[in-house]
Amino acid sequence: VGLVESGGGLVQPGGSLRLSCTAPGVPFTINAMGWYRQAPGKERELIARVTSRGAPDYADSVKGRFTISRDNAKKSVTLQMDNLKPEDTAVYYCNRNPPYSTWGKGTMVTVSR
Repeated sequence: VGLVESGGGLVQPGGSLRLSCTAPGVPFTINAMGWYRQAPGKERELIARVTSRGAPDYADSVKGRFTISRDNAKKSVTLQMDNLKPEDTAVYYCNRNPPYSTWGKGTMVTVSR
């Protein structure tokens, strides 16, 4: 499905990052999309999703700090992450929600001083 994530990096606590994802192979307009993350030693988890109509939903751990949005014309999904915390350190992935079995490479986010 060609999922490609970008925008990760190293940021200090309290900082911001904006992640982007393109999904050229996904039937985009009929699918909810999600951002997932996998921290070291932990299982991958869904942290934000957006329905095909643009309604967002968030895990409690990121609610009020992260904002998910989508552009159906560009088949892209973004995740604006503000007030980042060290516990947000993880590899971030986008995928359909529920996810396809194939994942992209993800983008690494490291929150540290």
